[in-house]
Amino acid sequence: MIAEAKTPAMGAIVTFPGIVRDNGLERMELEVNGDVAVREFDPIGDAAAERFRLRSVDVVHRIGSLQVNDSILPIIVGAAHRKEAFAGCESILERIKERIPVWKKEIAPRGARWAEGNPGP
Repeated sequence: MIAEAKTPAMGAIVTFPGIVRDNGLERMELEVNGDVAVREFDPIGDAAAERFRLRSVDVVHRIGSLQVNDSILPIIVGAAHRKEAFAGCESILERIKERIPVWKKEIAPRGARWAEGNPGP
């Protein structure tokens, strides 16, 4: 994805992988409201691209069963300058967390529970 995002006009590419932490988990299951996600993803990226003058925006929100160290939410943004790239990447991450409902079920050796703030679908 990084190689595909590069253009000669870019001076910076910022990546955010969003990784499943080892909090004693065996794995994590993610569910998302697909209708909301499809409706919201492009406007979030478009708004960040305009505001921060980003030259590329690539976002993938994974769902399903993920293991510790798996990437949950790869975000790759490119801009002419690093400040815009970092700010744009952070803005996209925060808007996704605000606007796209994702439920996280944590599976540990002693059982499973929905992550705090996520009552489950």
